[in-house]
Amino acid sequence: MTQRPQYYRFHQGQKVLPFAASEYAARLKGLRGIMAEAGVDAVVLTSMHNIAYYAGFLYCAFGRPYALVVTQTEDVTISAGIDAAQPWRRSHGDNITYTDWERDNYWRAIRSVTGEGRAIGYEADHLSMQQHGKLDRFLSPQRIVDLSGQTMVQRMRKSPAELDLIRQGAAVADVGGYAIRAAIKPGVREIDVAMAGRDAMELEIAKRFPDAEYRDTWVWFQSGINTDGAHNPVTARALEVGDILSLNTFPMISGYYTALERTLFVREVDAESLRIWEANVAAHEYGMSLLQPGVSCAEVTAKINTFLEERDLLQYRTFGYGHSFGVLSHYYGREAGLELREDIDTVLEPGMVISMEPMLTIPEGQPGAGGYREHDILFITAEGNENITGYPYGPAENVVG
Repeated sequence: MTQRPQYYRFHQGQKVLPFAASEYAARLKGLRGIMAEAGVDAVVLTSMHNIAYYAGFLYCAFGRPYALVVTQTEDVTISAGIDAAQPWRRSHGDNITYTDWERDNYWRAIRSVTGEGRAIGYEADHLSMQQHGKLDRFLSPQRIVDLSGQTMVQRMRKSPAELDLIRQGAAVADVGGYAIRAAIKPGVREIDVAMAGRDAMELEIAKRFPDAEYRDTWVWFQSGINTDGAHNPVTARALEVGDILSLNTFPMISGYYTALERTLFVREVDAESLRIWEANVAAHEYGMSLLQPGVSCAEVTAKINTFLEERDLLQYRTFGYGHSFGVLSHYYGREAGLELREDIDTVLEPGMVISMEPMLTIPEGQPGAGGYREHDILFITAEGNENITGYPYGPAENVVG
């Protein structure tokens, strides 16, 4: 009977990464500094965002676990046999493929790198209770240390290469915005408009990044009552004259997320809707002016709260005013330490990337009902900030159809 391996190395083809090898070397150097400070011998990263950040490989789990194991001398992705050599081609360092002929070969492959009885770093905000038990069983760690917070802080500070990719992503989001604007007219369904924006962005990404993998770019285009929540999915609702609209384009480039979000109306806007829209635009502009180095997220939030309260609109705010960008999607990678909320004391620094996106939701049955949201992406610089979003906001440009 053929002896089937628990794990093996299957390397073929040439490596193709979103960034130069030097970029990953710098990130790993930072991680190894975190490890040394925490006193751990190896770290087992399991989240999509940290594996993509430190290795370049963005996995598709489909019910299977993945990992990046980093020691002071090695960085090895651990991937399932179903993916063959693709994870190696898309990883900065080594790769080990585990087989499913025997349960828990994943942990045996990890153990081949970490050894047993060592101090192990891990991500407490990602590793499930079941997998936590297997870590204990297979690695017999001397101790374990949660490094999810420290890795998040490292990801919040962007390199010049990341800033360049994010800048291109914002330009792609603008392309999607203009394609959506051109598709808007009474009688057209939300899904039809959304597909026009998505297709335009995917073609633009393929033009700008011919060596990338293409996945996960999407649009949320909402109309009427569907605008009340920021993350409401697309439907087949047909647009009507006078509808409030919310345009949301999300290009994904090698795991990096960017966004454009705008309020629009179909052909006409009533007086009360215009008043609320203009007030939210004013809050947006005021908020962007506050994004300066040395100011905390909580301070920015408090000032915008006061701005809206003075206009008797604060009660219609539904979430924070902005968040970090980087290795991020709608299902992985949130850098919760850099969000514009009352409970976040992080101080803005040059190299950080953050959105300004105030939203007001007026309930159905009230004049001006609907969700109003503008969203720009800003780089924090030594002098202040740089807005990298190009698509215009406000009533002068966005009563369309």
